[in-house]
Amino acid sequence: MNRVDTAVHVEGLRKRYGDTIAVDGIGFDIDPGQVFCLLGPNGAGKTTTIECLEGYRRPDAGSIRVLGLDPLADHGELRRRIGVQLQEASLPARLKVWEILKLFSVLYEREKVPWSLLDHLGLEEKRDAYFDKLSGGQKQRLFVALALINEPEVVFLDEITTGLDPRARHAIWDLIRGIKEGGATVVLSTHFMEEAEALADRVAILRAGKIVANDTPEALMRSIQRDDEVRVHVEGSLDAAAIEAIEGVATASIDGDQLIARGVGRGWIARLVNGIEAQDASLLDLSTRRASLEDVYLALTGEDEYSPESPATEEAGT
Repeated sequence: MNRVDTAVHVEGLRKRYGDTIAVDGIGFDIDPGQVFCLLGPNGAGKTTTIECLEGYRRPDAGSIRVLGLDPLADHGELRRRIGVQLQEASLPARLKVWEILKLFSVLYEREKVPWSLLDHLGLEEKRDAYFDKLSGGQKQRLFVALALINEPEVVFLDEITTGLDPRARHAIWDLIRGIKEGGATVVLSTHFMEEAEALADRVAILRAGKIVANDTPEALMRSIQRDDEVRVHVEGSLDAAAIEAIEGVATASIDGDQLIARGVGRGWIARLVNGIEAQDASLLDLSTRRASLEDVYLALTGEDEYSPESPATEEAGT
């Protein structure tokens, strides 16, 4: 295995489809063993970027190195060292799941078929099922298994959990964490902010083919200038004006037994709790909300462009 300081290096990447600029001179580095997440609205250039890294699209300009290799010039060698889960793919309808795994193991020259992937991905009960009898979520998990057959050093996962139920989604998350713990690098494209928060070491947000942010999730969330919000359910009466007079509290409103307060700085929530107790009210429960990765995403891409229900596919040229 060739050792490289950077698992993925991208500089000045550009890709145009006719009059549409899909990727506009972007650059980034991914360290070995990282989970690197690409976020952005449909048409931002995520899929085009990933396909250029995989060697499936030829960029118009720029430099790309994956494990020190050129995805186009060194495609044969690189293919043996990376795993690719495509957004859309198909297999012969009358192949059984176990036959598909065996076929791909032969293609990757594996001595043994990694049958354990079926169990990890919840497909063991479907090993004798034909491909065309699998549900959409089961097909998605099968494609993930095929991306991992060759024990890749870099794994590309494009909208991996789209269409999966919450249980299956969390199972995939656990699998990605296991891939990382095994030392592999993961390049992940997703529309789910919770997924990026849970998995990513670093996040790049794309808008109209350009990277508008590239940092750790924690640093991105700290970059949003907004008040923290606290919701408190109480038993007893409260004086909103007295609450607003507490140091650090910016606003306070009361709706029935619920107090909603916003504030900034250190210690204001503790002072808020003390202020509630000083009014002889009993605190029943308390929840806080700080800036999330979704807040960052909406601030940088525009709220009107984001919809959690939007299609997860990116058409060519977008």
